[in-house]
Amino acid sequence: MTDGPTPQVTPLARHLAERIARDGPVSVADYIDVCLQHPEHGYYRRQAAIGAAADFVTAPEISQVFGELIGLWCAVVWQQMGTPASLRLIELGPGRGTLMRDALRAARLVPAFRAALHIELVETNETLKQLQRAALCDEELPLEWSSKLAPRSGATIVIANEFLDTLPADQFVWRNGAWHSRCVGLDASGGLQFIDGPAAEANLPGSLPAPTDGDIFEHRRTAYARLAGDLAALGTPLAGLFIDYGHTEPNYGDTLQAVLAHRYTNPLQTPGQADLTMQVDFTAFAHAIAAAGMRCDGPLPQAEFLGRLGAVERASRLMAANPARAAEIESGIARLLAPTGMGGRFQVLGIRSVDVSPLPPFT
Repeated sequence: MTDGPTPQVTPLARHLAERIARDGPVSVADYIDVCLQHPEHGYYRRQAAIGAAADFVTAPEISQVFGELIGLWCAVVWQQMGTPASLRLIELGPGRGTLMRDALRAARLVPAFRAALHIELVETNETLKQLQRAALCDEELPLEWSSKLAPRSGATIVIANEFLDTLPADQFVWRNGAWHSRCVGLDASGGLQFIDGPAAEANLPGSLPAPTDGDIFEHRRTAYARLAGDLAALGTPLAGLFIDYGHTEPNYGDTLQAVLAHRYTNPLQTPGQADLTMQVDFTAFAHAIAAAGMRCDGPLPQAEFLGRLGAVERASRLMAANPARAAEIESGIARLLAPTGMGGRFQVLGIRSVDVSPLPPFT
């Protein structure tokens, strides 16, 4: 991928070019937000995105073990909360509904837990909502869809797999001794290009070395703080699990990427038709959670988290029960646990209200 201008042909590209020509360059955060959430042309508003025939595949689509273990994790945390008679189980960005379907199937092992559940799926993509309804059509549990988290009293568990990386992030570039907002503007031919915007305060963490010309720093402080506030407003007892690709030590670098049909592409090339993401700064998100009055456990690399929950043992039992699918099951779990792949690149962070004791398997 390059920062160079490329031909713009999508309806959203034309919309952005007209807006920039009229109002001036937009920040990277605004660009991402428009590309993903534009009411008519936004990527998350109009297409399924997830799956072998779409643009990318997530962990629940790779192995049923992933969702099953998370379902059993929820049951253990419910028991840790004192087995409340009613529990909101909320999933942020539930994809095709695969994780929730697998989690609820595993939860049948704990009937009292299943009986307490009220399922809420926070989703803005109408196409994915239909896929989620199809995946969960056989569930007799109460199901509810919404576009955002809603405060409501009572015990709550929140699950979010590959959700944080979709939140808009600001970028700053160090140029000629000062930080500037990194923006999207127009080149001489009217195409989109990255440009240096006005001088801005990047608010770097103290652990970073002095920047050099061209260094890029990213943060989602506003988005993290807003999400942390929404989570804190859910009431208590509260627990949550956030799984995403990212880092635990702040650093310089441009992690903005676009994925289309399982290939990386220029983030400016097909606005509205490619998924845009940036790595998650788990330290910054944990700080936002703490500032909102909650606590964090972890993060742990995904491989270690799933391993502590018994991923290998569960996969072995599945292979023994389904010998014709043994190679497929083994391949899927290996992909989730690969230390140089998803197992190492993805991190898992637990969050909880102060009245909930430390979460398994972080302790």
